[in-house]
Amino acid sequence: MELKTDSPTQADDAGLTPRRIVAELDKYVVGQNAAKRAVAVALRNRWRRLRAPEDMRDEITPANIILIGPTGVGKTEIARRLAKLTGAPFVKVEATKFTEVGYVGRDVESMIRDLVDLALAQAKEIQAERVTDQARVHAENRLLDLLLPSSKPKAPAGLPGLGFPVTTPSPAAEELADPGGKTRERFREMLHRGSLDDREVEVDVSLDRTTNLQMFGPMGMEEMGINLQEMLGGGKKRQKRRVKVPEAMDLLTQDEAQKLVDQEAARAEALARVEQAGIVFIDEIDKVAGRQSAGGGGGPDVSREGVQRDLLPIVEGSTVVTKHGPVKTDHILFIASGAFHVSKPSDLIPELQGRFPIRVELESLTEADFVRILTEPENALTKQYAALFASEGVDLSFTQEAVAEVARIAAKVNSDVENIGARRLHTILTTLLEDLLFDLPDGDHGGTVEITHDMVRDTLQGIVEDRDLSMYVL
Repeated sequence: MELKTDSPTQADDAGLTPRRIVAELDKYVVGQNAAKRAVAVALRNRWRRLRAPEDMRDEITPANIILIGPTGVGKTEIARRLAKLTGAPFVKVEATKFTEVGYVGRDVESMIRDLVDLALAQAKEIQAERVTDQARVHAENRLLDLLLPSSKPKAPAGLPGLGFPVTTPSPAAEELADPGGKTRERFREMLHRGSLDDREVEVDVSLDRTTNLQMFGPMGMEEMGINLQEMLGGGKKRQKRRVKVPEAMDLLTQDEAQKLVDQEAARAEALARVEQAGIVFIDEIDKVAGRQSAGGGGGPDVSREGVQRDLLPIVEGSTVVTKHGPVKTDHILFIASGAFHVSKPSDLIPELQGRFPIRVELESLTEADFVRILTEPENALTKQYAALFASEGVDLSFTQEAVAEVARIAAKVNSDVENIGARRLHTILTTLLEDLLFDLPDGDHGGTVEITHDMVRDTLQGIVEDRDLSMYVL
């Protein structure tokens, strides 16, 4: 069953139930069932809202979520997989990147503008897929024009009356120059059979071009910066490339598909997808929470609270003006996350707390969790490294004891140095396999490499026992 949808209102498939969403998330995220259930219910409620009576539909607001837990436990991965699962426009932002109005930096409305840009790209891609067959026909005709001489005869080599000889094209040349003749059809058949794949042609295709100019400032200045980019060279340009026939066919098909895309329809679809299906993931929201101190608030705390107050109307529901049109944020789903080591959710301003009614505390990962993370998910690190080794023709495997030892070391280093959750596994495996990866192209491994418990212990034990060394290496 396909879970994605081309609909601008997302989740038209009634099969996208909370239980199914959790099952899909289980393929990539170990544990954290409470968080998975919360986001699954929130997503299903959006589907339910779109089927509520029309007079009640606009009154049902999304139940925004705060995910609370240390780094590396799966907060971002849950939100990212949720967006992929639904095909919804999704943007991840860090609260610390924003400044309150009046300060130089990114204003909070830029997250909505980024979301609209992403949704527009998605909408154009969807439309391009719909017209692929038609675009391929046009591309094939353009390619045949490049492979065959022009149908218009070239100017004669001489000019009558001036003493220069006049040449006339031969019958064979006239047949080649006739795009509607038999030669063109023979070339079309050869193209379909792949007989022309080794030929090279020069294609002229359009490319998107943007400058590196960015402008930061008070509210609205970023939009002005985008317009300046277009004025100073942003937009599309043509480029000629000499490539072989198969690549030329792909390039020309993409070019023709872009011409067939209805830009206005794509824009309208993108705005609808953002308003009804958009997901904004705000990471590190705890960094803008005010901290209580004996001396009272002041200094940087004022700026942090300013970011919260600027964020409030966006989360609460307002209209943000973008270069593609106004966007209402009333039904965008906001998922915030933070470790809340120093501050706590109650340190957020009360109004903002009220806009995130669902709070889910994620559990710290244990040694047993690390074993599961290394083996169970479809994108497990052991499977990723196996794919890297396979590219060199080598079969990589881990014994159960080796996986258990890696998990034990990750848990120990997290407790001794700093708890960065599952991210610790990446640094440990990188250190463990670094020499093998370096020697792999030149080494003689007999086509197989097995990682054992002794290999893990011998490679990492010295680093683990030296606290200062492990701080820098692991």
